[in-house]
Order: sequence, then C-alpha cells, then structure tokens
Amino acid sequence: MLEDALIILGGYLIGSIPFGVVVVRAFHGEDIRAQGSGNIGASNVWRAYGRWYGVPVALLDVAKGFVPALVGVKLGGEWVGVLAGSAAMLGHARPIWLGFSRGGKMVATAGGVVLALAPLAAGICLVVWIATFVLFRYASLASLATAVALPVCCFLLDEPLATVLFATAASLAVIVLHRQNIGRLLHGTESRFSRSATNSASR
Repeated sequence: MLEDALIILGGYLIGSIPFGVVVVRAFHGEDIRAQGSGNIGASNVWRAYGRWYGVPVALLDVAKGFVPALVGVKLGGEWVGVLAGSAAMLGHARPIWLGFSRGGKMVATAGGVVLALAPLAAGICLVVWIATFVLFRYASLASLATAVALPVCCFLLDEPLATVLFATAASLAVIVLHRQNIGRLLHGTESRFSRSATNSASR
C-alpha cells in the first residue's frame, strides 16, 4: 500500500512539472503565462513560439502522463496505474510547482495515460484528433472530439473496468476545462489554428 501511495504521489509531482513554462523560460527567458491565452500547454506554446517549441512541450506533457501510469500498472496493477495517471493529470491542471495556479487542460497528459493503459484506444483517439484538426483547424474542437471518442473506444475494445471509468472521468474533465472554448465555438468566435499565429487567445 505504501508503494502504491508513493507511485500515485509521484504521478502528481511529475504531472505538476510545467514543461511549457520551463521550455519557454529556458530558451526565451519569458513566461508563457504572459503570452496568448496564458495557458501553459503545448497549443499556446506553439502559437506564441512556433512548432519547434510546441511539439517538444506536447511530447513532454504526454510523457508525464504515460510514465506514472505505466509504472503504476507494472508495479501495482490497473487501478494503481489509473490513479497514478489521474494524479498526473491533476498535477498538470493544478501544478504544485506553480503554487496550485491554473495549469493546462490535460489533453496531452491524458493521452499519455491512455497510451499506457489502452494503447489501441490511444491510437484511435490520436487519429480522431488529427482528422478533426486537419478538417476544421480548431485545436479545441479536436480535443473535444477526442474526449468524446475516448470512453467509447475503451468500452468497445473491452478494456478493464478501471480503464473505462478513467476514460469516462477524463473525458468529462477535459470537456469541463474546455467550456469557454465550447462557448466560443458555438458563437463562431473561436480562432482557427495557424502556424503563423502568435499570441492567440483561442485557448
């Protein structure tokens, strides 16, 4: 039990690492929270500083969900993996290293957790994200479509109950964190993504 608790705590601490803040500060000496939407996630980094910064941040955010979930599954079983991955997502949303202030919207971190728990479902959801983004050019819409697809995929693929429950809860959390984006999408004011866009407030 102590080992399981430490794995879960480790998941939160790893998830709390604000890679968007770290990368931008290391290479530009600036605070990503003062740019664009103020979000620390990869989309805002990409918009403000370009893909050479956005892509590494996205991969690091995926990794901080994947590693705790995988370690949890291997050492403690499915439920420990789910709880460690959930803790990583919580850390990303409310990072201790930033004084529990607003973090990211958990999409990439959730993707890492799913990759560890249900790789096939993660692959399908990646296709959903890419297809939606290519068709509509809204990162928020792609994230919402993926959030809806996630629990459906896990259920249809007969994943363990713990994974299905996680997928459902993660889906709801991502949707709630995107509620402002949903409002802008409904009113036609959400900004489309473009590689040349900087300091956009769409997220």
